Amino acid sequence: MTKQGTRVLVAHPSSELYGTDRVLLESVDGFLERGWTVSVALPVDGPLVPELQKRGVTVYRCSSPVLRKSLLSPTGLLRLAASTAMGTLRGIRLIAHVDPDVLYVNTITIPLWPLLARLTGRPALTHVHEAEGSAPKMLQMALAAPLLAATSIVTNSRYSADVHARAVRGLSGRAEIVYNGVPGPTVTTAARREAPVPLRVLYVGRLSHRKGVDVVIDAVGELHRRSFPIRLDIVGAVYPGYEPYESSLRESVTRQGLTSVVTFHGFHADVSEYRRSSDVAVVPSRLDEPFGNTAVETLLAGRPLVVSETSGLKEAAEGYGSAQFVPPGDPERLAEALQRVVEDWDRYREAAAADATAAALKHGTATYREAVSAALQRTACVAG
Repeated sequence: MTKQGTRVLVAHPSSELYGTDRVLLESVDGFLERGWTVSVALPVDGPLVPELQKRGVTVYRCSSPVLRKSLLSPTGLLRLAASTAMGTLRGIRLIAHVDPDVLYVNTITIPLWPLLARLTGRPALTHVHEAEGSAPKMLQMALAAPLLAATSIVTNSRYSADVHARAVRGLSGRAEIVYNGVPGPTVTTAARREAPVPLRVLYVGRLSHRKGVDVVIDAVGELHRRSFPIRLDIVGAVYPGYEPYESSLRESVTRQGLTSVVTFHGFHADVSEYRRSSDVAVVPSRLDEPFGNTAVETLLAGRPLVVSETSGLKEAAEGYGSAQFVPPGDPERLAEALQRVVEDWDRYREAAAADATAAALKHGTATYREAVSAALQRTACVAG
């Protein structure tokens, strides 16, 4: 049985403040509420670090391989081998220094940590936030296989659990599903009563092809050409090295004559003001998403939602009256959905207000913190 002085070592692949990073903070808060001592291993510095430190968490910089598609090349594989060797040495040293009772490995993109836990005789819980059901079978197997080394597994959706169980048979039935705890706004501001003219559309998230930001721009361009009053705010940034994609988005805005319609705001840790000033938000992912934090954030804020009908996004937004599903990568259908919001504004506005209450019950952060902490406590008890 775990005790109040339980030492937890958390491994996480980034130091930013996007969806998975914010979920990590909720997990850490849950561990601290139980009186546990928490240390976090991060590969680089970033805005996540001060958020952890102000909670009294000790942060260590300890790089280890982070799986990205850019590694799927001969040069990339060489870099992966070198970082694995260095990460093994650094990770073992850090585990010996912290002497944790249990490891919490946040995401499958850092597969070395469950193996290091095994090597050092520590129980480890891996929290799965990723699932690529449309990826090649071999890639799915490579991503899922390290989960076999984990003592226990938590996933953020049924979809994630099913994808990995299909990829590696030995994972079937092992995962516990804990839906993400998503903080809502401190004060929910109702959507404006009058018809939204112009319609203020919000995109929050990474700027990437898989997230479909270009699809939103094309949908807005289609409506603009119909003289439909509309504005689009894009809040987010690219991964380092993917700057050409952002350049292509800006070129598209210029080419379609949307420079007065579309605004790029860059990354903001606090997007509450953008949500308050929006009328509708879009989550237009082209490819599989294990869950949909930004979709839930929209619902919690009391705003209508247009979301891709795919994977874990359906699981996150199903059953909400203000949510519309559209085929991924289809700007025309997305434009039609945005137009429907204006044409039937009273209904969407009322449904969004009701959905905010329902989403708060389903994705409350206190419920999440208790569930993930209980899962980690059971994992620690394996060695007890």
